[in-house]
Amino acid sequence: KKSLIGMDVRIAAARNPSLVGITGSIVDETKHTLLVRTARGVRRVLKDGIVLELPAERLRVQGNLLIGRPEERIKKRSR
Repeated sequence: KKSLIGMDVRIAAARNPSLVGITGSIVDETKHTLLVRTARGVRRVLKDGIVLELPAERLRVQGNLLIGRPEERIKKRSR
């Protein structure tokens, strides 16, 4: 059960084509968005409609599965 904050990510797919390919590290998370620090600054990205690659974990995650606060996701999983 890791926090997403601090993880390196790459946006592999998105409804908004301008988001595809963004790479950086997650600096904050809200219920519906991720703040990703990139080489060009911090970008706010909606979780819904994206696919994240987590290279360190060798994992791809559908953004809509991340909607909600971290503490709410833990509750969902434990039921």
